[in-house]
Amino acid sequence: MGHSGPSTAVPVVLLYNLDPSWSPADRQEIEAEVERLCEALAAAGCDSGPKCLPTPDVAAALADGDPGECVIFNWCDALPGVPRSEAEVARELESLGFTFTGSPFQVLELSWRKEAVKARLAAAGVPTPAWTVVRAGDVDGWRHFPAIVKAAHEHASLGLGRDSVVMGREELAERVAHVVETLHQPALVEDFIDGREFHVTVWGNGSLATLPPAEMDFAAVADPRERLCGYDAKFTPGSPAYEAIQLVLPAPLSAGERAELERVATAAYRAVGCRDYARIDLRLRDGVFYVLDVNPNCDLSTETSTAFAAALAEGSFGRFLARLVELAQRRHPRWGGRVRRV
Repeated sequence: MGHSGPSTAVPVVLLYNLDPSWSPADRQEIEAEVERLCEALAAAGCDSGPKCLPTPDVAAALADGDPGECVIFNWCDALPGVPRSEAEVARELESLGFTFTGSPFQVLELSWRKEAVKARLAAAGVPTPAWTVVRAGDVDGWRHFPAIVKAAHEHASLGLGRDSVVMGREELAERVAHVVETLHQPALVEDFIDGREFHVTVWGNGSLATLPPAEMDFAAVADPRERLCGYDAKFTPGSPAYEAIQLVLPAPLSAGERAELERVATAAYRAVGCRDYARIDLRLRDGVFYVLDVNPNCDLSTETSTAFAAALAEGSFGRFLARLVELAQRRHPRWGGRVRRV
């Protein structure tokens, strides 16, 4: 399902956001990462350049761009200063007539509503942990312990940590109240799958492929409450969770296990309607791979599990990024007929 490089030098604009509330160090790191990504794309044969989105005005940022002459590599996670707005970036790009990488705004909107994603997975027969959404303190009907309590409308594991795993009814009620009161949204309560965790990047449209699965190795973590990829584990270098959880790639799996993992991951991708790429997070218990989350706008930085898996499978992360450009290029009104299927 691929070839060695882009079939035509369609200009690529790497669009990224810089939030005014970020520290100078954070802004500098984003700029450095953008430079690395452009270099990776260039090495894979793409004619690419960066474009900063410094305000919520997407049209102003792209005023000098011609939708008929480029493809946007959408590396935005929000409109600057507007929380939970990654879908709005895609909506604006679409309304302006730009062809861009990644899922359409409807899918990005859906991904913020975890209960809607869970319903889609269940309807498609995709295994997902037992769950309920709680908007107040009423959790009397819940029977699965240990349980995990998450914000129902959040991304990036915000609010997720060791206290999110609860062992009984009293702890459950306290944690639900905490989520509702501090994050001002409903709580998603799930059966806590205390098993091996995998991150699988699925890519393609129609015919799908997967990158080698990555495992989040919890072998050094004794407390089940800490065997999860919470906020600190992802974003706080030096924290116990960040240091203890190791990335293993490719995940050690039998041929049958890997086939089943990939089957469930691709079924989840299709159920949610993802386009071009997404990362699926799963856990294994009693031979069943349960989908924890579907990330249609997963982080495509150079130090992520997706980047490492792409380098392992494709020879370089840039080559994988170029293939995502090609997937978008196929939708372009001018360039679509001049790219081979990938």
